[in-house]
Amino acid sequence: MKIITDAINAGQTTLSEYESKQILASYQIPVTREELVENVEDLPKAAAKIGYPLVIKGCSADIAHKTEKGLIRVDIRNEDEARGAFDEIMTAMDGADKKILVQQMVKGQRELVIGLTRDPQFGPCVMFGLGGIFTEVLKDTSFRVAPIEKTDALEMMQEIKAHRILEAVRGMAAADQDMLAEILITVGRIGVENEMIREIDINPVIISDGKPVAVDALMVLGEV
Repeated sequence: MKIITDAINAGQTTLSEYESKQILASYQIPVTREELVENVEDLPKAAAKIGYPLVIKGCSADIAHKTEKGLIRVDIRNEDEARGAFDEIMTAMDGADKKILVQQMVKGQRELVIGLTRDPQFGPCVMFGLGGIFTEVLKDTSFRVAPIEKTDALEMMQEIKAHRILEAVRGMAAADQDMLAEILITVGRIGVENEMIREIDINPVIISDGKPVAVDALMVLGEV
């Protein structure tokens, strides 16, 4: 894929969130609506296109953990707040490749992680689990060697300890497990079809009105 070859030719070892989600979207994985802006003059147009409330993030191939670095502002409700967030994040970012991602704010209390690792023995392996801040703390995940089928994907969802969060709970609609299964299958396919992608980390996948949406993503590149 052009995004991958361009990144490798530029010496990148990771794709930015925006680039990573462009690849996901090209495989029909649902991602947030978003616009990439480089200067504050373009901000109002991007905000109007996406619609308030917004999330504003720093975006660069060099940034892996935006939350820890203070490069995310959520629930931005008007242009003044958007401009303030833009200035704060730009000031906090290092390096020359500094851009801002203006993003749809997806509302949902359930956060999942879907990913891919490349095992030296088994090749691409798909991962599913509890997402957000709990991913590294609880390590509630399941794995399958790609390619996977729908039965594999559905089994992966039931194997995590917190699988009941996928059901209708506390007034929230049940998660669309068919859609989640399709995302898991597709992530496996991305790994099989693109050997230069070493890792995929889609975290969080937020369940909003029952539907999964990829809210943040990172892809790590490497030689075959």
